[in-house]
Amino acid sequence: MIEIAAMHEECYMKEKCAKYEKCPMVLVQDIISGKWKILILWYLSYSKLRFSDIQRKLPNVSQKVLSRQLKSLEEANVIHRKVYPVIPPKVEYSLTDVGKKLIPILEMMHKFGTEYLEKELNK
Repeated sequence: MIEIAAMHEECYMKEKCAKYEKCPMVLVQDIISGKWKILILWYLSYSKLRFSDIQRKLPNVSQKVLSRQLKSLEEANVIHRKVYPVIPPKVEYSLTDVGKKLIPILEMMHKFGTEYLEKELNK
């Protein structure tokens, strides 16, 4: 318990999160960190996608890495994987209700990126 208290002591929000074993910011970082996770969530924020669709949108990611990132997001209950019983197999990914709560955050990140780029262009 001392280790948890020490971790929260550094946080300016310690009064709000000291009751948790894990800092909420660490939790969010664990869920969305990964080279491709934010982009996967961004693309899923506006439509359901098949694995091949996601792979097309992220041409620089290997199939193995993409599978791991999707599995991690699924284990965090942020995305849903639906397997259709057809041949060849059809798998579709979508955001869960928990994942949909990330959409405003993703939109704010997009807005920040746009504003940052505009500022850089107007230097």
